[in-house]
Amino acid sequence: MTYQHPLHYLLGVEGVALLKTYYGDYGAEFGAARVAEIRRLLDSPELAVDGVTTTPVDTVTGYRSWSTTYDEPNSLFPIEEALVHEVVDALEPGIALDAACGTGRHAAYLAGRGHRVIGVDSSPEMLAHARAKVPGGEFVAGDLAAIPLPDDHVDLAVCALALTHLADLKPAFAELARVLRPGGHLVVTDAHHEIVALGSVPHFRTPSGEARTIASYRHRASDYLDAALPHGLVVRRCAEPRGQSDRPEAPMPDEIRTEDWEIWPWTLIGIAPAAAGAAWDGVPNIVMWHFQLDDGAASVATT
Repeated sequence: MTYQHPLHYLLGVEGVALLKTYYGDYGAEFGAARVAEIRRLLDSPELAVDGVTTTPVDTVTGYRSWSTTYDEPNSLFPIEEALVHEVVDALEPGIALDAACGTGRHAAYLAGRGHRVIGVDSSPEMLAHARAKVPGGEFVAGDLAAIPLPDDHVDLAVCALALTHLADLKPAFAELARVLRPGGHLVVTDAHHEIVALGSVPHFRTPSGEARTIASYRHRASDYLDAALPHGLVVRRCAEPRGQSDRPEAPMPDEIRTEDWEIWPWTLIGIAPAAAGAAWDGVPNIVMWHFQLDDGAASVATT
């Protein structure tokens, strides 16, 4: 169970902004303004509300609700897709796996680049969208820990914005390495652990109004490397594009308004715009890993 409260989030954002002031990113006046805002937040009757207790759910349950709106504009997609396309565009067409393919964002691009596309996902609802988007692709139900493909089967595998939902990365990397041919390429993207720590976690309400989050984990570089390197995957590139903020100096609005939990925590940023801008400035949004399977490495089964 997870307890979320708007005041907790806002005080946390102010705290991160104060730490950046302490490190020298901002001056004394900016720090004093943060302290003044904290006092006002603590005294605000609008924030003297009950928090929300949420229950994390698995991806099958979570994406059943998210599938209908997943393709709506998402600020992470352009950044993430540019990194994936840069790798894909340099490769010759072959058999490409879109692992945890979702609605087929990358499957469609791979097909457009001449690849024979296989999409695998555990969500029937997401697979239905992918099949409609890429009629010429092959889409099958499956889990990242047990990809339903033979050994040494694909030239390229893409696994996008999915591994953050796994507590343990090792089974997924073992499977991705298993289905790759020697010399094959693997592109992995994920929500960066720093934005997850700042509250960027998928959340929704059930039809009966119950609060739910999709389980999300904060994986560090060592977690990816510990999972990938034992299987002969060699790092070709790692990218962590940093977000930029205009560091607004706008003070808190005269009237504090809280919105429905479904669209938290992002709507709360407007309550403390300067602190939020400082907290998010320079934080990587995405991590991208480009691996290549060693030509001399035999496929390694999951242990």
